[in-house]
Order: sequence, then structure tokens, then C-alpha cells
Amino acid sequence: MSVPSSESSSAQPFANIRIVLVNTSHPGNIGGTARAMKNMGLSRLYLVSPQDFPSDKAVWRSAGATDVLDNAVVVETLDEAIAGCGLVVGTSARERRIPWPLLDPRKCGESVWAEAANHEVAVVFGREDRGLTNEELYKCNYHVHIPANPDYSSLNLATAVQVICYEIRMAYLLAAEGNTLPQFQWDMPPAEPNAMEMYYGHLEQTLVELDFLDRDNPKQTMTRLRRLYNRIRMDQMELNILRGVLTAMQNYIHYSGKVMRKIGKAPGLESMRELTKDDKPADQ
Repeated sequence: MSVPSSESSSAQPFANIRIVLVNTSHPGNIGGTARAMKNMGLSRLYLVSPQDFPSDKAVWRSAGATDVLDNAVVVETLDEAIAGCGLVVGTSARERRIPWPLLDPRKCGESVWAEAANHEVAVVFGREDRGLTNEELYKCNYHVHIPANPDYSSLNLATAVQVICYEIRMAYLLAAEGNTLPQFQWDMPPAEPNAMEMYYGHLEQTLVELDFLDRDNPKQTMTRLRRLYNRIRMDQMELNILRGVLTAMQNYIHYSGKVMRKIGKAPGLESMRELTKDDKPADQ
């Protein structure tokens, strides 16, 4: 394929972002790259002198991202792949003798997305075994380094592409929607403050009736329970359910007390424990 003569810089930013693979040896990595790109909404793949492409292995590894492969631009040199780009970022796995402006993946994603709104941008990935040459890296405005585990830092090519494409998508979501997760509507409105206060009163009374809470010496129990429920931020339905649970507990305590009085016992949990103890077999 030939390089398109011109592409509009006024297009959507995704359309201005190129992923460039240089001299890739394994076609499976090209397919994996296509899949990683499509997962994150990118579609423009440039291949500089690939050793085996087109390839059935690339199609198989793309897992359905064949449109990215079908539209891939194949060129002979890196200069052709980055022609017309206002920003070029090269991936580098090691420090160079001459330091170059270095980005981490998060900053790379932010920079690529911001500049893609105004002009063409390229992110360049090197060979599987040795990355980009110094001469190729010198053609880049910035280098990006993925801070992997130093004891095992070798990343598969398609995996490295996935990391960078993911960060580009995160930058897009933050810029376009103010959030990295889809917005959604909760199914019930949040519980109102006065309803929560009524719940806390109901809860305290129930805990007292259970002999769990000493009203004269409550310590920090209710304060900590308030903190727990405020952290959760219940909705109205959840609050109604818990009010129902408390009411059921109070009803049980009330009717159990009536039963205890009928058999001549004082109502309360302590009397119920004593009664249960009396009913146990002698050998227990």
C-alpha cells in the first residue's frame, strides 16, 4: 500500500493517531497489535518493512480486528510512516547515552490525545528483539518507557502496544467525559438525611432492646456505625430494607417476651439464655 498523500488534521483525534511497528518479525505480533488497537478505539496501523505480512497468523491473532489489518499502511522506511506528524513518540526499553525527553505511559497517553486534536501523532514501536535503533529514536520528539518489573522487564510487542493504547483511551475518557468509567443511573435515589437520622434512632433502640448496647454507656458504638453507613451512602430502598430488618428483630423480642412472661420468666435475652441452658442435656 502507499502512504495517503494527505489526511485532515481536523478529524476526530482517534483518526489522527498512528501506531507504527518497525521491522516486525512475527506476524502474530502484528495481529495482536491490531486487536489491542481496536480494543481501545484506534484503527491506523503503519508497518515499516514487516518481515511477514500479509499473513494468516496475523489474521488469527487479531481475533476479529481484521479491518485494522486490511487498512494497515505498509512502507519501507520510518520516515514514510511518520511523515506529516506533529508529534512522534518512540518506545524505549533502556536509557540512552544521550538523554532524550522521557515520558511514562500515563503522560504519553495524555500528550498523544491532547496533540491529536490538532495534528497527526505517531507512536513508534521497535523490533521484538532489540527495539528501535538510536537513529530511529533520534527521529522522535519524546521517548516513552513502560516501568515494568526490573527483574523481568521484557514485554511482548503487542502487550506494550496495549499498555500505550490503554493510556491513550484513558486520556480520551477523562477529556471527553470527565471520567474513566461509563456514567450510569442508580436505580433508586439516595436516602435523605432525615430518613437516616430516623434509622439511627431505630437502630440504637433495637440494639438496646437486644442488650447489645448500654444506653447509659454507649461508648463509640453509634458513632462508628454512623461512620459505616455514611461511608456506604445507602439508597432509599436499602434503607427501607434495613428498617424492616430492625422491625422484625423488635417484633421477635416483643413476642418472645410475652412467651417468657406466660411461663413465669422475666422477659429479656438473659432469661432466654438461662432457659436454654436449663433445657440442655445433663452431659453437656
